[in-house]
Amino acid sequence: MTPKEEAGLRIYQVEAPRPSRYTGNLNAAHRWSLPGLADCPGGGATWSTAGLHYPCVDLTSLPTRHEYEEPRPEPYEEWARLREQVRPQVPPGFALMPGTKFGPMTGRASGTFGQLHLQAWSLSLRREALEQLRQSGLQGLNGCPMQLKGSGRNPPELLELQLTPCGRFHPDCLPSDREPPCPTCGVESYGLPAPYLLDTTSIPTTVDVFRLADWPTLILATQRFVDAVQRLELDGVTFRQVAAR
Repeated sequence: MTPKEEAGLRIYQVEAPRPSRYTGNLNAAHRWSLPGLADCPGGGATWSTAGLHYPCVDLTSLPTRHEYEEPRPEPYEEWARLREQVRPQVPPGFALMPGTKFGPMTGRASGTFGQLHLQAWSLSLRREALEQLRQSGLQGLNGCPMQLKGSGRNPPELLELQLTPCGRFHPDCLPSDREPPCPTCGVESYGLPAPYLLDTTSIPTTVDVFRLADWPTLILATQRFVDAVQRLELDGVTFRQVAAR
């Protein structure tokens, strides 16, 4: 155990329970997104990321919002123009990568839901759960109401958390022969390390639940978040401690 772990720095991956007592399912999507990148001039890659969701970023007032409504790949110059056009709408320091999604999730909900719900790289929760967690003093809980219709009379009022992308893998868990990041678009070509190891120097101190910047589909939580969820007896997700050095 490292000194930071002994001091209380423990990080957990948020996971959907298997099996689950709940049957909840969201058939929903974010309204806007940055296009994917086609044939990057730096390395030739065509790619789009998954997991970068900013549901509280509302592009309704942007005159060119229609340019973000059709998922598609674009050449670098056009993609960069669209990125810079939307940048003022996004909180400082939030990554903007090909495929980044904006706006509340809109669609249908079916089945039963716990107090928290993890699906398709999105962490959502009921309004009362969000209020309880905020009252517990947790940091970085910014929720955006989903626009959902349900099969029953009272569809659940769920809010998707807008998670800050931060934190890095420790170099010891990455391939030693990996190629350097593309100098133009920053893409790196390696698979998810199994198991992965976090760099403790990169762990944030201002948020209690976040996306890993190196792999945005991973949603991580601090010990404070886990303790609050368990103390309040909130259900719907599970936690698995991950190694950090």
